[in-house]
Amino acid sequence: QVQLVESGGGLVQAGGSLRLSCAASGRTWSLYAMAWFRRAPGEEREFVAAVSWTGGNTFYADSVKGRFTISRDGAQNKVFLQMNTLKPEDAAVYYCAAGGSEHCSGYGCYRANEYDYWGQGTQVTVSP
Repeated sequence: QVQLVESGGGLVQAGGSLRLSCAASGRTWSLYAMAWFRRAPGEEREFVAAVSWTGGNTFYADSVKGRFTISRDGAQNKVFLQMNTLKPEDAAVYYCAAGGSEHCSGYGCYRANEYDYWGQGTQVTVSP
């Protein structure tokens, strides 16, 4: 089992920045990738970004490319999502996900059901 704990959400004005963190513990050696998804009220959960656990490959949704950066700290078993130039439409509950497969590590996995472990979520609110 792997446990994920997110932090760093909050309220920010449009154009501002936030940095989300996700700490992984447990059987982290079994992971191939970690990702961030988000769910806005009334919407389905959507992929935001992913990073391979060992190689550092990164993958992004088109809606966040150039504004968000995903990174990992292997020594601390943490993944970060730096969010810049935030827009009101970025407001959502952001979830950290982990697991995947070797395919995810090399080519990216964009569907929620490709990940095995989930955090509890952290709220991001963006005011106009």
